Amino acid sequence: MSRKTLLSIGIAVAALASIAVFAQQRGPSRDDIIEAVSPDLPTGARQQQRIQSQKAIAASRASAPKIAARAPAAPTIDDVYDVDSFKRSVTYLGLASAFINLSDTCPVDPANPDELCQVLAPAPAFTNFNFQDAARIKLPAKASNSILCYWFSPVLNIGYGNFGTTPAYGRLRYNPTLTIENPVLDDPALIDPTTGAPFGGKLLTSMSSSESFVVPLDPGVSFSERTRDSTVCMAGFVSKKALIDNYGLTEAQATKFFNKPTTVRLNVTGAAQNVTFASMVFGLRVMGDER
Repeated sequence: MSRKTLLSIGIAVAALASIAVFAQQRGPSRDDIIEAVSPDLPTGARQQQRIQSQKAIAASRASAPKIAARAPAAPTIDDVYDVDSFKRSVTYLGLASAFINLSDTCPVDPANPDELCQVLAPAPAFTNFNFQDAARIKLPAKASNSILCYWFSPVLNIGYGNFGTTPAYGRLRYNPTLTIENPVLDDPALIDPTTGAPFGGKLLTSMSSSESFVVPLDPGVSFSERTRDSTVCMAGFVSKKALIDNYGLTEAQATKFFNKPTTVRLNVTGAAQNVTFASMVFGLRVMGDER
């Protein structure tokens, strides 16, 4: 079957009750940390610094002699925050889907080379999975003016089972990240502040879209269920503002970044425990702002 057929089947499956999302009790990992510094979640302190700077500029201009009537000033960061994309139309820049299975066996299917699979460890051991470049979108030069944003739509079918003699928990956690490749990041003088090393042509960021499912299982209990939700970006997974403020590029370099072709690769990591199977489809759509 084709990827489109697989996606249609996943969406058409009869839904069981949706499960609640809980914060899983475990130590932080690098994937957790990188989400906290994602450009999609600008920090309050940095935002306040920019606002204060804009206020100082506005106060200086207000005290200057008035020589003639002027057109209304453009909105500031204090007004709308994202001034670069203000009043620009949204442009649709492509769609990709990742197909990931957790199963007792992972036979190779030549008809579906883009379908990924991880063999489940025997319960109650944890199964870790890490799929890099699970799906990708290649954008031409000048595809967007100042921002790249996303819609992220997971469709999950999960089976849980406790075949032991004591109560247990079924757990599934996934964390999507994006690898962004752009020729501007090939400059060896540009240092990635999240790694302390040169970018090497790419940077890694998250989408604020991690989820963790935890369900109680009595001995001998097994069941399956389906979840369907979506998330959208806020400040964007990359923008001119983030390239300058978060990653240290100059304004000229940030502008050049959006004049070059960009490849966006979706990575999905996670873990499962007392899961009998999982079929996960992750839809990624990218949008930008019109030039």
